Amino acid sequence: MASRLANPLTIPAEEDFNLFAVMFALNDPTRRAIVEFIAAEPGTGCSGSDFGVSKSALTRHWRVLRESGIIKQEAQGNRHRNWIRREELDRRFPGLMKLVLREHEATLRRASQADPDVV
Repeated sequence: MASRLANPLTIPAEEDFNLFAVMFALNDPTRRAIVEFIAAEPGTGCSGSDFGVSKSALTRHWRVLRESGIIKQEAQGNRHRNWIRREELDRRFPGLMKLVLREHEATLRRASQADPDVV
């Protein structure tokens, strides 16, 4: 039986980044939480947290982020390590990731003020 990692990961080149694919990927709160997680711990594995969704949904979120160009993944054995492609994204869409991370943090802060049990 072939390994699930037998096929190479699809990661677009910087010149192939599409603003609308990036914005679609960043529109989902789970994917924004994943981006924030990777920003805080570059090189972290996919299995670091479940983000409150099923394993299959989480796999799809990682794939959407990777295929939009927001993250790069490197397979190491049966694990993936992840990094935000911040330099490439900043060259293509200056300031976007800084804005996204700042707004995501502000949204979480507002939600926790409205409901202290949220975080």
